[in-house]
Amino acid sequence: MTTLSTHVLDTSRGGPAAGVAVRLSDAAGSVLWQGQTDADGRCPGLKTLALQAGRYRLVFAVADYFRATGVELPEPPFLDQIPLEFGLTAQGHYHVPLLVSPFGYSTYRGS
Repeated sequence: MTTLSTHVLDTSRGGPAAGVAVRLSDAAGSVLWQGQTDADGRCPGLKTLALQAGRYRLVFAVADYFRATGVELPEPPFLDQIPLEFGLTAQGHYHVPLLVSPFGYSTYRGS
C-alpha cells in the first residue's frame, strides 16, 4: 500500500497555512480526494487513501488562502492555483510539502 501526505507552509508568515483548499486527482483527472489544510497546514484525511503506482496531481488554491488571510493580491494573482504533478513508483509513504508565498513556491519529496 502506498500513502500520501502533504503539508503547506506559508513562508511569508513563517508558519503553517491553514484553510488551503487541496485536491488530489489521478492521471485521468478523476478527483480522489479534496479538502482543506488544518491548523497545522496538513490534510490528515489524505493519508487514509491507499494509492497505486502511477501519476497524480495535487492542486493547491493559494490565492484564495492569501486573500482570506488579508493579503492584497494583484488581479489576476501571480499564483492562483498551484498544480503539482508527480509519480508514485513504489509502496511506502510519500510526503509532498508545499512552501508558498504570494509570489513563489517550492516543493520536494519529504519523509
